[in-house]
Amino acid sequence: MDNYEYTELLKNITIKMQNITGVVEPQKIKTRLQEIEELESDQDFWNDATYAAKIQKEKTQLQRKLDKYEIASDAVTDAFELYEMAKEENDEESLNLLYGDAPKLEEQIRDMEIEVLLSGESDANNAILSIHPGAGGTESQDWAEMLLRMYKRWAERRGFSVEVLDYQSGEEAGIKDVSIIIKGENAYGYLKVENGIHRLVRISPFDSNSKRHTSFSSVMVSPEIDDDINIVIEDKDLRIDTYRASGAGGQHVNKTESAIRLTHIESGVIVQCQNDRSQHKNKATAMKMLKSRLYELELEAQKAEKDGISKSEIGWGHQIRSYVMQPYQQVKDTRSNEALSNISAILDGDIDKMIEGVLIAQNRS
Repeated sequence: MDNYEYTELLKNITIKMQNITGVVEPQKIKTRLQEIEELESDQDFWNDATYAAKIQKEKTQLQRKLDKYEIASDAVTDAFELYEMAKEENDEESLNLLYGDAPKLEEQIRDMEIEVLLSGESDANNAILSIHPGAGGTESQDWAEMLLRMYKRWAERRGFSVEVLDYQSGEEAGIKDVSIIIKGENAYGYLKVENGIHRLVRISPFDSNSKRHTSFSSVMVSPEIDDDINIVIEDKDLRIDTYRASGAGGQHVNKTESAIRLTHIESGVIVQCQNDRSQHKNKATAMKMLKSRLYELELEAQKAEKDGISKSEIGWGHQIRSYVMQPYQQVKDTRSNEALSNISAILDGDIDKMIEGVLIAQNRS
């Protein structure tokens, strides 16, 4: 990298930082944090535990965003000032150090860009993620389990927690159906781009002739909605089925019909839960899953209307990503057109680059 290239890099980064500043509005964040401090100083504030918890969550999110913004902003300012000084004094050693730090500076700004993109109404929420294998029996069910492991490993890498809400194992291998909740800052904001059909091409370990197979699994992601968001579900629109909860290999967790399946008749959305021995608790969890899914559908409908997309085009029923293991190794996303060859790392949860590429591509479209 020479002086000209670095100068252009700083120009581009400065423009990006100005755009980020316009979206983040750091002064407004500081003003709001001051207002929260004044609220906290009032003893009556702590009498309402629910309200206090909500404000504390807002404070944490705002402070985190402000801290990240200030670190990135300071890094850009320092780099610009040091570069001007080093260039004026013809300090080759300092210039070389700045050139070496350029990728790190670009990465900081990219992280801040992603932070800005994750400022939607529900982006900060936990994510409810469901995986359903397509046609193909054991092969597709095994692919669904591979995806489940990928998302669990991704959550683990980010320090998020995972709770299984519903799990139905396949007869030979894999899973028939699974729903989990991933809890962590911006979990839904990241995972919302995973909504859709995921395609796998590989030599099947279940085929004695070692033929190449193509498998499909659908992934659905919804935000875990807050209790203060009112989603009305009338009894006439709901069908409730109970069944026996079962574990891996078909072993019964208990002998009562504690598992719950809810079908929202109007929308056709189906959710189920069997993670607790209590039918009452499973029903409460299933209702939360259903409300989250209906809320997600409403957000999609609003976005589609804003973008001028017909209702028939809404939904996750389209292929978004292909994972090819044979005859070559490549993971390609249809929305960002980004193709990566490190399929083993991706299936082990290293999907941040894929996710961020889609977030940036969708923002530019």
